[in-house]
Amino acid sequence: MINVIREPLIFEISSPGKTAFKVPELDVPEKKELLADIPLRADIEGFPEVSETEITRHFTRLSQTNYCVDLGIYPLGSCTMKYNPKINEKVASLPGFIQTHPLAPEELVQGNLELMKTLEKLLLEITGMDAITLQPAAGAHGELTGMMLIRAYHQAQGNPRKYVLIPDSAHGTNPSSAHLCGYTVKEIKSNERGTVSVDDLSRLMDEEVAALMLTNPNTLGVFESDICQIADIVHSKGGFLYMDGANLNALAGITRPGDLKADVMHLNLHKTFSTPHGGGGPGSGPVAVKKILEPFLPVPVIEEIGGVYHLNYDRPQTIGRVRSFYGQFLVALKALAYILSLGPEGIKEMAETAVLNSNYIRKNLEGLYELKYDTPTLHECVFSDKYQREYGVTNLDISKRLLDYGLHPPTMSFPLIVHGALMIEPTETESRCDLDLFIEAMKAIAGEAKENPELLKTAPHITYVRRLDEVQAARNPILRWEK
Repeated sequence: MINVIREPLIFEISSPGKTAFKVPELDVPEKKELLADIPLRADIEGFPEVSETEITRHFTRLSQTNYCVDLGIYPLGSCTMKYNPKINEKVASLPGFIQTHPLAPEELVQGNLELMKTLEKLLLEITGMDAITLQPAAGAHGELTGMMLIRAYHQAQGNPRKYVLIPDSAHGTNPSSAHLCGYTVKEIKSNERGTVSVDDLSRLMDEEVAALMLTNPNTLGVFESDICQIADIVHSKGGFLYMDGANLNALAGITRPGDLKADVMHLNLHKTFSTPHGGGGPGSGPVAVKKILEPFLPVPVIEEIGGVYHLNYDRPQTIGRVRSFYGQFLVALKALAYILSLGPEGIKEMAETAVLNSNYIRKNLEGLYELKYDTPTLHECVFSDKYQREYGVTNLDISKRLLDYGLHPPTMSFPLIVHGALMIEPTETESRCDLDLFIEAMKAIAGEAKENPELLKTAPHITYVRRLDEVQAARNPILRWEK
């Protein structure tokens, strides 16, 4: 067993009388009343007393315990944690962008508006849609915005309708977004291929259904090959086809959702278009629509008239703002830099490589881990722990053991239609060498599950923090240090 040196809490390093710095004695009269409402160090019980050296080393050591995409593969299925080119960060940090005030007059932000309009045009070209808003802050927010647009349209026709259809493999935010818009969700069963059952859809689709929310490729990584027939069934009853754009990483540059008859979709700039989304944000979830839904887009809408850009608020049917100011401007800027640096052929190669990498992993792990659905997959594949459960080993144990190999686990226990799921998406940014490291680790763990299952059940063994009681940690979190 390897013993990991534990970094103490900063409170434990503290010694009375230590300071990181000292300031000269005041040579002007004190004005304590100016700081009357601000908690001062002396007023905070137990405030750590440490030197500058101790502070620097403490937080540097802590930072080195973090795992991030800059350190290694991050195979989270349905999350698309790819490497983010540093040039994008450089572009977005230029003074002219970071010093822009969101309330500046239009004439002072023409360059910003032009860049946003350029990004809109490129995203419309990639998606095959007619109009777009950059406002939504992330994927689920984009989802909600898309469903609000659908409801607004139906409301304008005199009937908001009652139901939204969602496949049983869908991401959990899909039913949440539908529910927040006042709809009752009806579930569509998957067929033996792991795709939407056309028969079940036909049975459920009627004039009270507002929309079908569909992820394509779906959360199994499987392309919904009946997509055009599905769209026709939905449209025949006056409903809309909402397409979740979380997995556009597999389609960009190859096919366009608009050409597949999708009516509205959100995109994840923080996924497909390589802008950081670790730590909860920032993200960006633009929503693209067909012409029929354009009048309902959030305001303001960027318009170009005679080479001059304007923010149009005069749109009577709009759903209103869904985000302050321009949305996540700097994130959108990073996505624009990414798209322009790749170009049309590069975007296509991105998707092709993502599919290739995923299938490379799948092929190498087939037979060692169960594939509940053996349908061909695109950018991600979903195994299960069925074979390992024979030895009392679960997907949680497998994921914890991966930490000992210095690798981040895949997405676990999703989609729900695969019990003990291990959902793997390597993205296009991983080299064959890094893919092989992941594959060899997964092969080794499959062997350990047979030969020494207890090793997995007690993993991880060499991480900074060992296996936690995650249920108790979530229900009874310890958020304050006490002596």
